[in-house]
Amino acid sequence: MHPFVATVRRGQLRPLTLRLLLTLAVILVLVAGHGTPALAQPDDAGSTATNQEQAADANQASFWQIVLNSGPVGIVILLLSIGGAALVVEHVIHIRARVLMPTGLSEKVRETLKTGHVAQALQECQAEPSLLSYIIQSGLAEIDGKWTSIEKAMEDATAEQSARLYRKVEYLSVIGNLAPMLGLLGTVIGMVMAFRDVSTAQGAPQAKELAEGIYLALVTTVEGLIVAIPALAAFAYFRNRVDQLVAETAQQALHVFTPFKRSRLAGERSR
Repeated sequence: MHPFVATVRRGQLRPLTLRLLLTLAVILVLVAGHGTPALAQPDDAGSTATNQEQAADANQASFWQIVLNSGPVGIVILLLSIGGAALVVEHVIHIRARVLMPTGLSEKVRETLKTGHVAQALQECQAEPSLLSYIIQSGLAEIDGKWTSIEKAMEDATAEQSARLYRKVEYLSVIGNLAPMLGLLGTVIGMVMAFRDVSTAQGAPQAKELAEGIYLALVTTVEGLIVAIPALAAFAYFRNRVDQLVAETAQQALHVFTPFKRSRLAGERSR
């Protein structure tokens, strides 16, 4: 198996992704676990300024408490946000021209093929495993056949590896579509629970109780949208980036075989 294919299958940046996930999870736990600080009792109970400060501190400290109160659905959305952030970092590192098309590789292999040293060209590709080297090696594997066979082998290799890159990027689209749906699910569950509490309450329900339940229920919708919007934007960017880099890589691979293509086609015509 070619090193590039093996690297893609087992996940080239899997250790990095796991470290990112663990780091983000620890940060989330630390921030979310920062509970609401106890409010100091004022010396003067009738002091308006002290009451306002206490209210401001309570509102500021209760944000993460509200997030935690969003329930299991909210926790799942937060986990999706961590996974999405890790995927974005991985794609930024991996989907780059330097990684997919090592600088100088195409020219080096092209010059080697001009001299007719196919084995040396193969070694140069194996020394720098990448998308470009894999496509070139696919063409070199059919070097003894007709030019159409070489071209078809490179086209198949390009389609195969671009599909692998697309599948990795697709996870961002999955996160972007799941997050708002989970947010809506959490909101509906919260609304049902809020109205159930009102229906079972003794006496006339107070507007404050109903508003508080709906308020907490809507938090999951906000969380889902906060996760979905950046995830879908990142998916669109990386999808277009993959299109661009794969097209450039295919052009470089064809450029490598240009001298060989001319001689091979000339030889086929003279037969």
